[in-house]
Amino acid sequence: MSLVHLHLSRLGTLLFLGHALVVSAATNAVTEATQKSRLPCDPQIAKTVVARKTPMAPTIDGKLEESVWSHATVSQRFVDLISGDGSYLDTRVRLLWDDTNLYAAYTIEEPKVRAQLTQHNDAIYTENDVELFIAGDNAYYEFEINARNTVYEVFFIWESAYQSSGFATQPEFARKNLQPFNGVGYTTHPRGPRLGHFNWRFPGMRTAVHANGTLNDDSDTDRGWSVEIALPWSGIRVLFPEGKRTIPPKNGDLWAMDFSRFNTAKAPSPAKDSGGWALNHHGIWDSHVPECFARVLFEGSKDKK
Repeated sequence: MSLVHLHLSRLGTLLFLGHALVVSAATNAVTEATQKSRLPCDPQIAKTVVARKTPMAPTIDGKLEESVWSHATVSQRFVDLISGDGSYLDTRVRLLWDDTNLYAAYTIEEPKVRAQLTQHNDAIYTENDVELFIAGDNAYYEFEINARNTVYEVFFIWESAYQSSGFATQPEFARKNLQPFNGVGYTTHPRGPRLGHFNWRFPGMRTAVHANGTLNDDSDTDRGWSVEIALPWSGIRVLFPEGKRTIPPKNGDLWAMDFSRFNTAKAPSPAKDSGGWALNHHGIWDSHVPECFARVLFEGSKDKK
């Protein structure tokens, strides 16, 4: 082999190795990005709860004693938000709906019913609460309530869809009203960061709480507390400015909604209790992953012709 051929051969080898390194680096970058954005749960195995249409609206008093609630499907017991293991105390949700409202009811086992915070949007998640999230196509709503009937709520919009979804043209969702948000324990969501409206109030919502025991009195043992919520469809419609969702829903529609509980009462050691429980576990300490929400199957409505 001549010196020229030898030189060309070595050059070709170097070029090949360089190309291989570039391809390898690019592959590693893609793999790393995929791993970082990988969902912490499997959306394909999310639990489902049925929401039945009711001919009679429940009275929103928090007591759940009306016969109308006996016709609702009672969900499975909530599990640990991270591990999916069984929870220390029992928590369940029931759903009903009519042409005006979506109704949600929680039953919460709690031997020491406690709640101190009383102002709207106080950080009640630092004490004990139950929560409800409703996912839109490009936004979602967070609702929390404690045993004093104190509510915390936020409206979140995926920043990447802020312009294209139509939220940017609505005065209530002007940029000046929004704050950046990027999750709690899961900050690498494939859809990126969100914009949160932390002063948004759900129009027309009604809530009530009933304590089956004595609030903030540890001298006795309580049975727990219960919650009723009425959410007008007119308010839920705000989540869907694109107009692609049938509201109220029709028979067979499937929505993503999260039902959870955060509390200071944890299972005693050696149990690894996160203190956060949900109908569908998320695999991580973060409720802000709509793909990990439970599924709500709407039953009993009539299809529009």
